[in-house]
Amino acid sequence: MLFYSFEEIIWMLAAAIAIDWLVGDPKWPTHPVIYIGRWIRFMERKLAATGNPASQKVKGILLTLSTILLSFAVMLLIVSAAQAIQEWLGYIVSTWFISTTIAIKGLKDAAYRVYVPLSNGDIQEARTYTGYIVGRDTAELGEAELTRAVVETVSENIVDAVIAPLFYAFLGAAPLAMLYRASNTLDSMVGYKSEKYLFFGWASARWDDVLNWIPARLTGLLLIFVALLQPGLSAKRAWRAIRRFAHLHPSPNSGIPESAVAGALGIELGGLNVYGGVASERARLGWPLRERTQRDIVGTVRILYGISFAVMGGLICVLLFL
Repeated sequence: MLFYSFEEIIWMLAAAIAIDWLVGDPKWPTHPVIYIGRWIRFMERKLAATGNPASQKVKGILLTLSTILLSFAVMLLIVSAAQAIQEWLGYIVSTWFISTTIAIKGLKDAAYRVYVPLSNGDIQEARTYTGYIVGRDTAELGEAELTRAVVETVSENIVDAVIAPLFYAFLGAAPLAMLYRASNTLDSMVGYKSEKYLFFGWASARWDDVLNWIPARLTGLLLIFVALLQPGLSAKRAWRAIRRFAHLHPSPNSGIPESAVAGALGIELGGLNVYGGVASERARLGWPLRERTQRDIVGTVRILYGISFAVMGGLICVLLFL
């Protein structure tokens, strides 16, 4: 049975963060999320998201269970096999796979693909790259709305792509971190409240909400801490924004990081989004103390890295006192 000591887990988490800082999220054919996505599409075709709401929910539950259990089992098998060959190989393999479940550098790169053309005055290219990371229509968006889309995406993903996978890696190393990544991938692929996925994706969306409940609240505390340390940010507003606005978000978790970042920066997030030509009004989070600008993308990325530095610092402190 796979087992790591507390100190070994801490070392692996610190190494995984360092790997992600340096390597990021390589788009290699061996990346586990690619195979998780293929499995989800394969099962979606086999189960067919049709029928009455009850049958669609049952099929969605089967999809969710098969995906998370298979991801956990395969990862457990791979890491256990590596450890059986050589103990140090088990550490390396587990650390590498943990690093594939987080995406600090990947989030920064995605944000800067929008920021760079915006700063160069190429709004069309900025719209194109924003469309790669959000589901809303971007063809008519101006700088303020493109900025909002990026800030909201990076803020929300501080939970999904940083704190939550590290939290589950702490509890169960690479197998549990990969189970979380599979759950999050399910939510991103079938967890929409669209006509097609409203019932079929119900289990995936709810399961993702459950897994993110604790990490989202840990992220809120970390965001307040980072806002306290970074010049130009307001920890007090971040805290007040969480209390005032987080519950207005349709997600029980995403409202926390988005409200905190909005409060820390002194801007308003949320508002009117358009999906496939259909307008949708989202809860407004934070106070519009000033207009949003492209510099808020940079500010949000700094918050993202501030979070990762805070976590790394905490891990190093734990190692020093062990």
